[in-house]
Amino acid sequence: MPETPIAAVDLNLVLEHTEPLWDELRNQRLFLTGGTGFFGTWLLSSFLHVNRTLSLKATATVLTRNPASFSARAPHLATDPAITLLPGDIRTFTPPTGSFDFIIHAATDVAASITPQAALPLERYTAIADGTARILDFASTHATRKFLLTSSGAVYGKQPSTLTHVPEDYAGAPDPLIPGSAYGEGKRASELMCALYGQQSAIEFKIARCFAFAGPGLPLDSNFAIGNFIRDAMHGNDLQIAGDGTPVRSYLYAADLAIWLWNILFKAPPLQAFNVGSEEAISIADLAALTAATLNPQLSVHIAQQPAEGSSPLRYVPSTQRAQQQLGLCQTISLAEAIRRTAAWHCA
Repeated sequence: MPETPIAAVDLNLVLEHTEPLWDELRNQRLFLTGGTGFFGTWLLSSFLHVNRTLSLKATATVLTRNPASFSARAPHLATDPAITLLPGDIRTFTPPTGSFDFIIHAATDVAASITPQAALPLERYTAIADGTARILDFASTHATRKFLLTSSGAVYGKQPSTLTHVPEDYAGAPDPLIPGSAYGEGKRASELMCALYGQQSAIEFKIARCFAFAGPGLPLDSNFAIGNFIRDAMHGNDLQIAGDGTPVRSYLYAADLAIWLWNILFKAPPLQAFNVGSEEAISIADLAALTAATLNPQLSVHIAQQPAEGSSPLRYVPSTQRAQQQLGLCQTISLAEAIRRTAAWHCA
């Protein structure tokens, strides 16, 4: 069943906060990996909205493993005349001809639904690293001027409980001897490859370290706590927390995510990482309570475990002072409103 397009109010918000940037893309070609995922859908939707509104006459080529599936799910995007779907895997795709002034590498890794091996840490790491190497080779031979890598806050490893907001200059890292570090280490390797290519080319490499998000397109049946809470509240079920509810997270609305990513692509200094996320920290227990209060106040929150005595909560919250001070970025949509808009999109 085709999904509902992103609401005009959200797309207009992205345009409002990015309009001065877009003339650089006029009559140009954009190449996008990961264009059918959560990030990619927002980037494509906002690109097409701006492209039409400002008559940019720009085009985008979107790499996807399954063009037919994407066309069935999002025909409003796939059939736009400004979009070309390129079938292929990020690690092995056949490069299209011509120059691409802008590349956004928003692919993460191979989904476990595509192949059972994708759930293995080794496959996850190699998919990220080999995919980045492939797209960097492509950029170096197709006259690319600006390249945006969507990295992750996972590059910092475990955030100390005493560090309320992790800044870009925090020198932590994932433990390389733990298989669960495959994602974070893959993103670290991707950033390093961008730096190495940046030494030997004129391409401007932009790095966005992304944290946690909510918004239309967010899966409600995956391992995202906020999506699961929204799903349960929409169905009238009490909200269940399997752990102790103490981990602390923050969530940026997807329209703000798109605003930040476009600003980083066009404006950020090359090879300087920018955290992308919200600074408004909230525990998982409080997130469940806020979701219930926002969508269905009659529901209760059930927490399965008690916090261990003397333990400190796990944190995953960015400092975004660099983005605020250097790029003038800010959060425009509150978490409660993000929850409302996400649920409304899924109900449409």
